[in-house]
Order: sequence, then structure tokens, then C-alpha cells
Amino acid sequence: MGIDKLIPCSVKLSQVIQKSGCDVLCVIDRQIPKELVEQFNDFRSYDKAFDTMVSCFKSSKLNMPVVYSPLPELTDYHDVRCYQNAAAKSLERAIKAGFKAPLLLVPESDKFAYAPLCTVLGALSELYVPIQYREDVPDKSQRISNLSVMISSPKAEEILKEALLLESGRFVARDIGVGDPERMAPPRIEEYVTKIFKNLKVNVISNVDTITKEYPLFAAVNRAANQIERHRGRIIFLEYKPPQPAKKTLMLVGKGVTYDTGGADIKAGGIMAGMCRDKCGAAAVAGFMQIVNEKKPADIHVIAALCLVRNSVGEDCYVSDEIITSRAGVRVRVGNTDAEGRMCMADALCRMKELAVSENLPDPHLFTIATLTGHAALAAGSGYSIVIDNSVAHCTGHARKLQEIGQMFGDPFEVSTLRQDDFDFNAGKVIGEDVVQCNNLGSSRTPRGHQVPAAFLIQATGLNKHGLDSPKPLKYTHLDIAASAGELPALPTAAPIIALTKAHLN
Repeated sequence: MGIDKLIPCSVKLSQVIQKSGCDVLCVIDRQIPKELVEQFNDFRSYDKAFDTMVSCFKSSKLNMPVVYSPLPELTDYHDVRCYQNAAAKSLERAIKAGFKAPLLLVPESDKFAYAPLCTVLGALSELYVPIQYREDVPDKSQRISNLSVMISSPKAEEILKEALLLESGRFVARDIGVGDPERMAPPRIEEYVTKIFKNLKVNVISNVDTITKEYPLFAAVNRAANQIERHRGRIIFLEYKPPQPAKKTLMLVGKGVTYDTGGADIKAGGIMAGMCRDKCGAAAVAGFMQIVNEKKPADIHVIAALCLVRNSVGEDCYVSDEIITSRAGVRVRVGNTDAEGRMCMADALCRMKELAVSENLPDPHLFTIATLTGHAALAAGSGYSIVIDNSVAHCTGHARKLQEIGQMFGDPFEVSTLRQDDFDFNAGKVIGEDVVQCNNLGSSRTPRGHQVPAAFLIQATGLNKHGLDSPKPLKYTHLDIAASAGELPALPTAAPIIALTKAHLN
């Protein structure tokens, strides 16, 4: 599917400020066009809040309306997201005023090298319309008719092209992430994904016998939902093979829990609402693959797995105290059915490990991406992903590099570290069990509540046998996006697609 189908509206470059084709000018920087200087200074003379609030007014010299969404006074601690936010707010105000063809002035910045790209991405994020609304109410499928951008950079065309490429990936991720429990149930996601990725190798595993035999931890989570045909789980493998011999291999596993009731350990007290967003890890992986599909890197091999399952409650749901042997042969005792994310990803991650070893893939790096723990939201705060490297990835400085790149492109990370304590926490407590899947408390009430699941994924998959001193060391990184993926009522953010793209596809 072409990029033009995966952006919120048509977008074009503009060379001059003119009313032809545009009905409002959106300004975010204080370095304004000369035609607005006198009017802005007049406003400032009697309105001390002029440079702190969004405003809309008519410019007589330009003969067109203006929306001014000012950047804050930048401190040492601001990052480039202030440009994204200002652009988004300017479009929001223009839409509320009824305009349909904004012209956004995109400034350069001495402080942030990638401010122009991030400004355009901020505007595009505001224009996204959820897939169900587009399908159910076609005449509301676009918030505006077209967007023009005037980029004050000699690389304007390159910047816009890159923004649209990145946005196509975010669009796919948002579509999957925003869909309600029925619109984006596992079979419906399969339909969506296979329609988009016609140029990639797609392997859908949906046969329950195959799932039970080869992906037993996933099968446990899927057991109750499997009784309802439209909710039946599947694991979708996507693969991009480069035209040249690969120099590195990216292997991504995404948590795609299309609805999380908590299972037998049910989410009570009103905390179940919003759990349709528990699939944003798989959504991000799909969005990343959209960028791979368009970018077509010459020497990077990419394999992805979308682990799509509904954590339902019912007479056949899995329960605590069950002992299930993982694909890697590790005996896992279930401690809490609401820790389903690590269960649904572990066997697919094990499959990636097997491929990396058996096929001797060049420079493999394995990832899990998941809205996994409430602890991550408490530890990092809203808007921040958490990156956790295993020992092998840590030695390459990967987490810090990803954090630095995320900072540059408005897709921020906090870095956490695995300790031996995290592995000890998961150790089996009685004869006959190798590891315990979870304790009986929520992650937000568990010390090191977002590091412990990463350790579990290493233990349950046999990745602990591929450390620094092993014959085949494997890099593995866990990304917890619980705090950055976007909680209702906000729309999905598609984090951490931009940082991953910039870190691993350039």
C-alpha cells in the first residue's frame, strides 16, 4: 500500500506565504514573517500572555487569518517535543476555527537540529483520524482537506519526504492500536496486516494445535478466547529480506493483547477500561515494518512477530498455579494471569532465538516491545519509553545510543538496568518449577516491577544461555512502552517507531 494511503491528508511544500490554496497561516516560532512584526508587537504591548497562549486573528497585511501557537521560552531542559506540541496545537486551533487548508511555517532551530522534521511530525499527529471513524463516517475521514508546509531549510524536500515516510509507519501503528476490541481483534488485525504488507513474507500461525505444541505459553493465554472464533489468537511473522547480503538482523516481537480483562485474576474496580490499548507493542512493530517496507534497506534483514491474543476470562481460561513448559523447555508456574504480556511474547521470542542461532544470522539483535507494566509508567512518567538491554546489548552501549537518538527526534527513553536480583526474583520456589511467571502483586506495587519481566523473558526463552561468555552471544533489548504508547482518551502515539527507525535503519 502506498504512503499516500497512510497519511492523514495530502501534504505539499509551499515556497511563499500566499492565500491561494490556503485559508490560514499557522505560526509557532517568534521569528515571524516581516508582515506580522508590527501586529505582533502591538498585541504584546497590551497582552502579557500573548506569547504563552494559542491565539487566532486576522492579518490585514497578509489578508489571511493567522493562528499563533508560541513555543515556550526554552530552558536547558526542554527538548524538541516543544516544537511537536506547538505545531499540533496550532493545527488543533485551526481546525476548531473551521479552517480546512492550513499553511504551517516550519522554523529551523539553533538548539535542536531536527526541529523542522519534528515540527512536521507534530502537525501530522494532530491530523490522524481513528480507523473506525474513517470507516463508519467516511465524510469525516479527514480533519482538513490538505496541509501546506513552508520549511525554512535548504533540505525542505528531504525533510518532508522523511516525515511522510515516518508518518506512514505511525499511521499503521495508530490504526492497530486505536481499534476497539472487536475492530482490531486478532483475525481483523490479520486482515489489516496482510492487506498492507503484500510485498513482505507473511506467515500467520492460527491453527490451535500448532499454537499449543509450538507456542505453549501463548496458547495458555489464548485458551479462553479460542472458544470464540472472532477472538481467536494468532502469531503473525513478517519478514523483509534485503537485496544485498545482510550485515545485521533485527528481530522484533510485539505484544498484541487486543483486550486484557486480566483473565482469572480479573481487573476489578474499573481498571479494565482502556485495555484495548494493550496491543500497542505489536502495533508499533507493524508500523516499524511499514517503514522497512517503504525504505527497503539494502543490507538489513528484518523479522517481526505480532503476538495477537485476547486475555479473556471464562470457563477455559488459564489460572494461577498452572505449570506450563515453554517452547524452550522451561517449566513456568503461573503466578498471575494478568501478567499475560510476557506469556504471549516468550515463545515467539524463543523462536527468534532459534532462528538467530540455527541460521547463523548476521549480527542479530532481538527485541520485545510491549505495554507491559504499570511500574514503567510510575518509574518513567507519561510520555517516556523504557529501554532495558541484556548483558550483550549493554556492552555495545545500545540503550544509551537509543536514548540519545530518541532525545534528538522527540521519542524519549529512560534507561533501566538488569540486575541479578531480577533473575533471582523469578526463580522457582518449589521442586518441579524452573521459574515463576509473576508474583501476586501488581507491577506498580512490586520493587523493580518493570525490570523483573525482562529477566523472565530471558529465562523462559533460554536467552540466559546466550550471554557474554557463551559460544553464541545474542543481543536482546526489552522496550516497555506502557508510559509512552498513549492511554485513553489520548490517541496512540506510535512510540517508539521513530527512535527505532533512526537508530537501526539508517
